Amino acid sequence: MNRNLILAVVVSQGLFAFSQLQAEAPTTRTAQKVRQPASADWPSWRGPNGDGHASPDQKAPVKWDEKTNIAWKKAIPGKGHGSPIVVGEHVYLATSVDEKETRSLLCLNRKTGEIEWETVVHQGHAVLPRNKKGTQASSTPACDGERLFINFLNDDAMYTSALSLEGEILWQRKISDYVVHQGFGSSPVIHEQLVIVVADNKSGGAIAGLNRETGEVVWKRDRPETPNYPSPVIMETSGKVQLIMIGCDLVTSLDPLTGKENWEIEGATTECVTSTVTNGDLIYTTGGYPKNHVAAVRTDGSGKTEWENGVRVYVPSLLIKDGYLYGVTDAGVAMCWNAATGKEVWKGRLGGTFSSSPVLVGNLIYVSNEASESFIFEASPDEFTLVSKNNLENVCFSTPAICGGQIFIRVAQQTGEARQEYVYCIAETPSQSDN
Repeated sequence: MNRNLILAVVVSQGLFAFSQLQAEAPTTRTAQKVRQPASADWPSWRGPNGDGHASPDQKAPVKWDEKTNIAWKKAIPGKGHGSPIVVGEHVYLATSVDEKETRSLLCLNRKTGEIEWETVVHQGHAVLPRNKKGTQASSTPACDGERLFINFLNDDAMYTSALSLEGEILWQRKISDYVVHQGFGSSPVIHEQLVIVVADNKSGGAIAGLNRETGEVVWKRDRPETPNYPSPVIMETSGKVQLIMIGCDLVTSLDPLTGKENWEIEGATTECVTSTVTNGDLIYTTGGYPKNHVAAVRTDGSGKTEWENGVRVYVPSLLIKDGYLYGVTDAGVAMCWNAATGKEVWKGRLGGTFSSSPVLVGNLIYVSNEASESFIFEASPDEFTLVSKNNLENVCFSTPAICGGQIFIRVAQQTGEARQEYVYCIAETPSQSDN
């Protein structure tokens, strides 16, 4: 197997389940206020519910190019594969400048794209990815309405940092030492009073729940000495809130507030990338090393695998809607399965290599390949129906944020060794870009 296909490990990882934030904290704990996401927000990796779904009332453009439906285009410093998030009037994303050995967080004005602030979170002591498609800024931030959280590698370790909405560093916490195998791209997830992070790696990493306000370690668990790349996923499944991790040859369920193990089974591959989704009773693990697989695992603690196939959906995460599972293979084939049985319903070729994950907007699925060709097709079990194909003629590894009738997408122009990254705001009523 070509191990370089692990490349987009560093691409967009992270998960954030805001639906769980709406639950009241237990009376024995001190609850911290969490800003409830507006439908016009995209506050973390994979959106307001951490499952790749835009808010139900959302619509987005289906056609664009460099001259059509571009509200603004902004050049940004450095490079990264982390996805943008959108909260209120601002867009936030991570970036790194290799020459200066900086890892930073950027804040852009949502209306104009102007950079309002840039905070260097780490400088020096760079930890370079070994995969040629990796970057030092492949984690996606998460926002609780008062603070921003971001993961970076620094000085052979993984650190989580909290920043104010004005860009002030509030606290930093070392999670574990980190030995790079391919790269790093796991993102923070917020749950009640905690921000939960993971640093799986060859030296034996950790998963931890940190107090959002202080950075204090509330709980921490050691992880296997295995390279692995997913973000923690929090979901309600089988009647309880569970923190799910795949990879390291395991499928693991923890109590997100305490870190206590609910159940753990062998079943995933060694190295995974994607953020899993649920139909309420099953979760779907996908992997690409040492074998390709898509598998449905019961979350009631029984450890039963309901079905499995050998399709390579290694990097792009899956979507689930109305009992059907939708995916895009790394090699550019859109697929639909019956989520309960695993029966293949249809497949259709898109073309190209995919590292970005699909996003569901209403009944449409949006996904981009590494050549920045964006495909829109219907989320319907009836047949594969391609609605449109759009091209920004750049390079794209990042997953878009889609909210408030707008698409925010990170791309790069690559000319030889020269690279310039941009954030685009795509909207039906474009304004003249000042770039």
